[in-house]
Amino acid sequence: MNGGVGGDGPTLRGNGKVRSGRTWRHALDETFRVSLVFKGIDGVLELVGGVLLLAVSPTTLDRFARGLFQHELSEDPNDFIARHVLHLTTNLHATRSFGAVYLISHGVAKLVMVGGLWKHQRWAYPFALVFLIGFVVYQIYRMTFAPSLGLALLTVFDVIVIWLVWRDYVEHRGPPG
Repeated sequence: MNGGVGGDGPTLRGNGKVRSGRTWRHALDETFRVSLVFKGIDGVLELVGGVLLLAVSPTTLDRFARGLFQHELSEDPNDFIARHVLHLTTNLHATRSFGAVYLISHGVAKLVMVGGLWKHQRWAYPFALVFLIGFVVYQIYRMTFAPSLGLALLTVFDVIVIWLVWRDYVEHRGPPG
C-alpha cells in the first residue's frame, strides 16, 4: 500500500496489517521529544561538570577518582574505564580552564537549543541544525585520528536528531508570527 513513513496514507506493516501515517507521525514526534530530553539531560550534566571543574581543585578530583577506582584497579589493573578516568584526572591541571569553558558553553547552548525546540520557536531550528551539524563534523574529524565506538554511536544519535529537528521544522513552519 502507499503512504510511507510520515505520509497521510496507510502503510503496510511487516505483519500485513495497515498502519496509518498518523501513527508513524506520532511515533516520530515522540522520538523527537525523547531525543530532546536526552539532549537536555546531557546539557545539564555538561553545565554541572563545567562548574565542578571550576569549583573543585584538580588535585581533589584526582584523589576522588583514585579512591573511586582503587578497588576496581586492584582486581583488574588494565580496566579500560578506570584507567581512562585516572588519565583524565591526572592531567586535569593542564586542561581545567579549557574543559570548564567548553563544558559550560556547550551545556548552555544545548539547554537553549532544547528549550527553543521544545516550544517550537522558529529561531531554534536553524540554531540547532548548525550547532548539531558542527558537532557531527567535529566528531567525524576526531574519529579520523582517535576512533571510538562511543563517539561513533554519539555521532549516529546526533545525525538522527538532526533529521528529527529538520522533520519537525518542516512540519511546524508556517507564516512568521
